[in-house]
Amino acid sequence: MKLFKTLAVSAAVALASTSGVATAGTLQDVKARGELNCVVTTGVAGFGAPNDAGRWEGFDVDFCRATAAAVLGDPNKVKFVPTTGKTRFTVLNSGEGDLLYRNTTITMSRDADLKLTFLGVNYYDGQGFMVPKALGVTSAKQLDGASICIQTGTTTELNLADYFRANNMSYEPVTIETNEEGQVNYLAGRCDVYTTDASGLASTRSSFDNPNAHIILPEIISKEPLGPAVRQGDDEWADVARWVLNMLIEAEEFGVTQGNVKGHAAKAGDNPSINRMVGTEGDFGSMIGLDKQWAVRALSAVGNYGEIFERNIGVNTPLGLARGLNAQWTEGGILYSPPLR
Repeated sequence: MKLFKTLAVSAAVALASTSGVATAGTLQDVKARGELNCVVTTGVAGFGAPNDAGRWEGFDVDFCRATAAAVLGDPNKVKFVPTTGKTRFTVLNSGEGDLLYRNTTITMSRDADLKLTFLGVNYYDGQGFMVPKALGVTSAKQLDGASICIQTGTTTELNLADYFRANNMSYEPVTIETNEEGQVNYLAGRCDVYTTDASGLASTRSSFDNPNAHIILPEIISKEPLGPAVRQGDDEWADVARWVLNMLIEAEEFGVTQGNVKGHAAKAGDNPSINRMVGTEGDFGSMIGLDKQWAVRALSAVGNYGEIFERNIGVNTPLGLARGLNAQWTEGGILYSPPLR
């Protein structure tokens, strides 16, 4: 009889795991804790860094806050967990973090081997090079023999090696762990060149006393689709974080902003896509364990994708980044969200 009971319990567990029966997971943990633990960088201006008052700000930070607003009703219920390129995945997979928003490139090995679930792309980027103008270099092809500051535990290491080998050049690596360390070494002249994602170079240069004394070379040597990640095996939580990101992108496409979202939510309009987003038609929040107002809360907190971009890293900020590939697909870019329907 004991054997039959054991088999019955095993069968029930297997059935629950394959039939979509809800089990406790990260969403429930976050709600019970009353706080979202968001894994971020140690400090990259415009993307994620504490301001003078100690409050975290930036492009990636706003996506963390949007998720907290959607789930917990308050964009300030976030604990930011700073990590280096080497520690970020360990921190996420250990459970210390719930969600990673940290200028992280989506790759096959990270997805499959490190057991991460990537949720989409929130910034299309590529690796570049920054040099002092005084060096007299105008192309990456002139960097043979240069010393180059490069962060460990990143895709930039392999990209750099591949690029120099393909162009029959040599270089001297100066390894660093954080952007701050790279900046110090670069400005002190311990390396001739700093390489990372082009957006990161723009961020670093914007913090210099004399940004115009440094140039970002024209070559982009890689594809770096940057996006958020969660641990594998928790589909419900992945759906929550994924659809917050998708919603913020689609809201820009349909002109739903921080300023007008509550007006849209007050009364159903003529656009069914907007109605579904703001909860006046259907109940899409229930599909991801939230209520009908999840998107309204997130948009009220930080605005849509375009507002997040322009406020933190756009052309009128110290970083001065144009939308480029990150423009909406209707505006010549490749930013494109699956539909909320």
